[in-house]
Amino acid sequence: MIYGTKILDQNIKRVGIISTRLAGTDGVSLETAKWAHVLENLGLKCYYMAGELDRPEDVSFLSEHAHFTHPEVMDIYSDCFGVTAHSSVPDRIHALKDKLKEDIYKFMHKYEIDMLNPQNAITIPMNIPLGMAITEVIAETGIPTIAHHHDFFWERQRFLVNAVWPFLNMAFPPNLPSIHHVVINSSAANQLSLRTGCSATIIPNVMDFENPPENHDDYSSDVRESLGLQEDELFVLQPTRVIKRKGIEHAIELVRRLGKKARLVISHASGDEGSGYEKRIHEFAQLLDVNVLFVSDRVAEHRGTTEDGKKVYTLYDLYHECDLVTYPSEIEGFGNAFLEAVYYQKPIVINNYRIYALDIKPKGFKAIEMKEGYITPEVIEETKEVLSNESLREDMIRTNYELATRYYSYSVLQRKLINLLLNDPRG
Repeated sequence: MIYGTKILDQNIKRVGIISTRLAGTDGVSLETAKWAHVLENLGLKCYYMAGELDRPEDVSFLSEHAHFTHPEVMDIYSDCFGVTAHSSVPDRIHALKDKLKEDIYKFMHKYEIDMLNPQNAITIPMNIPLGMAITEVIAETGIPTIAHHHDFFWERQRFLVNAVWPFLNMAFPPNLPSIHHVVINSSAANQLSLRTGCSATIIPNVMDFENPPENHDDYSSDVRESLGLQEDELFVLQPTRVIKRKGIEHAIELVRRLGKKARLVISHASGDEGSGYEKRIHEFAQLLDVNVLFVSDRVAEHRGTTEDGKKVYTLYDLYHECDLVTYPSEIEGFGNAFLEAVYYQKPIVINNYRIYALDIKPKGFKAIEMKEGYITPEVIEETKEVLSNESLREDMIRTNYELATRYYSYSVLQRKLINLLLNDPRG
């Protein structure tokens, strides 16, 4: 059921969404757009502040220092984490925090914000001054806040050696009476409570399962040809960035051991986590003689053309055309690619990562599972069977779509947000 716009008390009318970046196809930006869609269906108006924005100009407030790639922010980051971390950065952190606080207050004043919605900005310390600025503004004003947490710092190895524990304990996330904390899985809720004393509402990632995807159109009909795949070649899609926790070696091994004419297509580049793992994947693919396509230059949020005139596709064009999705991640906060594969009605090979095992699998979803955490003969045989047996494949796809509509649809998100909006966390 999709709720109408009159259900809420209109004490809160304008929501200020703050993040480091709200642009492109990263998980935070995508989920933020879904939240904004639902909030606006409920009669609220959303405004955005970030260091990079692709939202309409009349609802956007650009603060360059909010971006985690701003040179000053990156300098602070490099001095805070890893083996080079040292404790000589508090003055710089506080100076930049004060500037960002000014920007937040300007943003709130300009758009007459009634409620804040930090999106991962007081969760993962990519930009410590921004997290501290948001925390201090909430503490000073008591403004109602729904903080959406995607990735906590204690879930990432690279943040555990640091010189800024007091700042992390203060602001990532803060324990303040006006904040509703929202996490995307049950493990995060447990850890947040144990580490900070904060209770949390679990709202998983969602997709618009009430409205199935449209059939592919003429634009995407030439994806295979345009990317260099032959007509009789199996199109295996790895719809992720090239980073270590995605376990892409497993996808390469799977393609090798299927014994079929196949191509592994990787949709995204390495992003902000360096290029070392991408080099490793190139070498591993060559070692196993697997044909891998890295197509990040041909995939974007919107269709278009490259500088040399080649067609640019969306990730969803690739989903429409692929035969199989691989998602062998070792760690995920939730697993957007799993939901996307279900939404676009494709079979999926998935690692039994922790959140899948705890929160998703028990609901009855059907997938080709790497139960032992690596590619086994059973995984190979089940993959071959799913690809060759149409009735088995269709049953898997239908079951998954029905379950996802029940548990991970926009109506689920709406119900949970309504409960938060109608309940003041201050009591």
